Amino acid sequence: MLRDDINYQWVIAAAPRGKPRPSDFALRETPIAALGPNEVLLKTLYLGLAPVMRMYMQGGSAAGEAPLGLGDVIHGRGVAEVVASNHPEFAVGEVVQGQLGWQSYKVSRMTAQEKFYKCPDFGISYAHYTATLAMTGLSAWGGLTDCGQPRPGDVVVVSGAAGGVGSIVVQIARILGCRVIGIAGGPEKCAWLKDLGVEATIDYKSQNVPDQIKRLCPNGIDIYFDNVGGEILEAALDNLAMGARIVLCGSISEYTRDRAAGPANYTNLRRVNGSMKGFFVYNYLDRFSQSMETLGGWIRDGQLNPKLDIADGIEQMPNALMRLYDGANYGVQCCRVRRGPYDDA
Repeated sequence: MLRDDINYQWVIAAAPRGKPRPSDFALRETPIAALGPNEVLLKTLYLGLAPVMRMYMQGGSAAGEAPLGLGDVIHGRGVAEVVASNHPEFAVGEVVQGQLGWQSYKVSRMTAQEKFYKCPDFGISYAHYTATLAMTGLSAWGGLTDCGQPRPGDVVVVSGAAGGVGSIVVQIARILGCRVIGIAGGPEKCAWLKDLGVEATIDYKSQNVPDQIKRLCPNGIDIYFDNVGGEILEAALDNLAMGARIVLCGSISEYTRDRAAGPANYTNLRRVNGSMKGFFVYNYLDRFSQSMETLGGWIRDGQLNPKLDIADGIEQMPNALMRLYDGANYGVQCCRVRRGPYDDA
């Protein structure tokens, strides 16, 4: 049972080699720090999880964060309620999202580096601010609209389509009038993607992906949104329409390898005047408010149906992260530390 007078923190016990293991994590209990001038006390409601966290645990940095070492609190964004404040811009009772780390409380000066934002109230669970209305949604919306430049009628193929970013991308593409094909692992995930409005699916676990892409995209792919890299990226590069756009979002198939390998057939882009463009989500922060308003409105109006794969209790954080590398999650993986507004379960 979570006590309100203790700060529970997950820290690095060992740098992961390959997939993270339970022994790479340690749970620490600390007192709740006292507030200083211009500081707030944040009580964590939800924490998000993402594949990049393995890199953080290895001492890597995605956006200029200080490298982590053994015993440090693991980086991660989440949603929290302001429960005490000496800060003129943040009032008790407000809900914010930002860099909380894997802990149940945080005392913060709300610096620019922590990227805290107030959460507008759309009348939906604030758990969505770990995902669709946070960096996951900004990755999907910013990457697809900026790098992909979707047009009605475009054939859009999305790998990792049942994951956090992918499950949002397929729905945005559908809303924008595209023909959407999702690649995922297993019949259950493929069936779920059909429920989201995907026209066709490819099960990479039981089907030949290159053959299925050729069958489903006889005139080629207009946009390939890549979350996995590796052989599936190469299969897409072999089936491009004129003017095709490849969007490089992630490469989870490469994350647990010592060295990533690039596609051997990238020169196919020349034949179709195609482009391959990567992006980094924090480069879209100037569009974050627009992203929240657009996606939040679609959720409220029922056009967008994001899936949250919720683990209950901060003690579940390591298991929830390890699920990502096995493809066990449906939609965005997050953890409910405490129930928040609009939680009805």
